[in-house]
Amino acid sequence: MMLYKVLSEINRDLFDPKVISLLNIDTLRSKFKQIDIPVEILGMKPGIPDPLGFLKLIRLFRKEKPHLVQTWMYHADLLGGLAAKLAGNIPIVWNIRHSNLDPLIDKKSTVWTAKLCGMMSSVLPRKIICCAETAKKIHGKIGYDVRKIIVVPNGFNLSEFSPDSRARERITTELAIPPDSVIIGLVGRYHPQKDHKCFLEAAALLTKRNEKIHFVLCGDGITYENPEILKLLNGKNVGVNLHLLGRRTDMPAITATFDIATSSSRCGEGFSNTIGEAMACGVPTVVTDVGDSAFIVGATGKVVSPGKPQELCRAWEEMIELGQEGRTRLGCLARNRVQDHFSLAEIIPRYEKVYLDILEHPSKFQKEALEGT
Repeated sequence: MMLYKVLSEINRDLFDPKVISLLNIDTLRSKFKQIDIPVEILGMKPGIPDPLGFLKLIRLFRKEKPHLVQTWMYHADLLGGLAAKLAGNIPIVWNIRHSNLDPLIDKKSTVWTAKLCGMMSSVLPRKIICCAETAKKIHGKIGYDVRKIIVVPNGFNLSEFSPDSRARERITTELAIPPDSVIIGLVGRYHPQKDHKCFLEAAALLTKRNEKIHFVLCGDGITYENPEILKLLNGKNVGVNLHLLGRRTDMPAITATFDIATSSSRCGEGFSNTIGEAMACGVPTVVTDVGDSAFIVGATGKVVSPGKPQELCRAWEEMIELGQEGRTRLGCLARNRVQDHFSLAEIIPRYEKVYLDILEHPSKFQKEALEGT
């Protein structure tokens, strides 16, 4: 999503972007078509070495002759970096989206790819964009060349994500949630690093004390058809107060419906998009101290230790005790913080500056781009 946001706002007089997907993710093509960005799909298989796909990437670089290549996440950093080098030493920028890697949660291939990238970071990329200060420190410890790392946080569209009372009315009607309920939300795919287990344990604790609280969760795999979710719910009395929505396409409306947004992640977060989106909607947040989450929230929300459902429950109770007026005040501060530090208007020029600065003759590049060559 951050790549999409960067390309949706990038200066098209200076840059003519094209997206290459290593995997066979055809939804990317329709998504980027909305902003007139072509997508080339190489069709590699996840976790399976594909020499033919790698050679196809090299040939594509040689054919397209890009001024610069920006890769996104570990496997693309490694393959894209090697391909750009072999295709004619094309300048490349890596992008790191993770903070810490947990061998008990993350795939072994991901952990080893990150370590291999660290060993090659001094020779392959010109620059490395990290989405979080925490990610920079952690990757420096596993061998990344910190001299090349630039921290550029995620940015948010404050027109798309904004307070919306009509959206709340529509969503609460759809879910049959009483209008006087307090809604606690979590947005994130089902994955161990998101720690839905901690969230649901805290939800069970809070439900025992306050039956008017409703919990709304959405993301890939967040349905009652997911056996792992059912296993986590076993013995937890949350009943009709829990709403599992799966993947939704109306995230601004869903997020604006929350009274309190939550990130319960135990690891892996770099700079959480869902936290920033909630803050942009004027929703106060309770987050675990993972990645740059505490920095994003600042004084506009509450920060708890990861993996501690009792702490999470208590932070929710403190937010509830503030009342609607107190939460609205915090939400206004949260939106102002995003506007001041994390708006797309603030972040996109920082990406553009990285790209222009690493080119050998940026003034010549700008002239060629403006002339359409």
